[in-house]
Amino acid sequence: MANDKQGQRQSPAPASDRTDAELLTRSIGGDRDAFHALYVRFYHPVLRFVYRVTGQLELAQEAVNDVMLIVWRDGRSFAGRSSVSTWIMGIAYRIALKASERSRRWSRRYAAAEFDAAAERLASSQEHTADTEMRDLIEHGLDLLSPEQRAVVELTYYFGCSYEEIAQIVGCPENTVKTRMFHARAKLRTVLPRLGRDDAAR
Repeated sequence: MANDKQGQRQSPAPASDRTDAELLTRSIGGDRDAFHALYVRFYHPVLRFVYRVTGQLELAQEAVNDVMLIVWRDGRSFAGRSSVSTWIMGIAYRIALKASERSRRWSRRYAAAEFDAAAERLASSQEHTADTEMRDLIEHGLDLLSPEQRAVVELTYYFGCSYEEIAQIVGCPENTVKTRMFHARAKLRTVLPRLGRDDAAR
């Protein structure tokens, strides 16, 4: 894992925050073009985040529409205490946990089969380097974390969120976020060497 850069992280560009806020305000007023622009801006971030939390591509694709439907219908509930992006990712987090809970009794391999097959086809056409092997190991390691721990890791290292922002998104104290990150890192340090040995054995 990369070193923790919480203290060095820069805040989102004010211009981007203003753009999101303007689009949301216009969407609340019924401007469908503004909502479409907001949807496009957040489609891939929400898709990736929910996929990381649930481990299921199909659920993540459905969740994007669920999240943005809430944004469209309940935009007036945005109180401005955080950025629009933090508010939307908070909605995505809650939906992801609910979706994960509903599907827990089903085997993840069925929902992920299409995604895995596409990834294998792509990998077979590329040179297998040390970097790709490390990414594969990290992917396997993340699968072994709880949804709550995966969310914290994803928000930290992919989205660049501070612990304060993550606490707003997931709705818990900042110290709880730090604790989840601590346990996630400890587990990854334990399982990644073992995964590497298992892959080598195969």
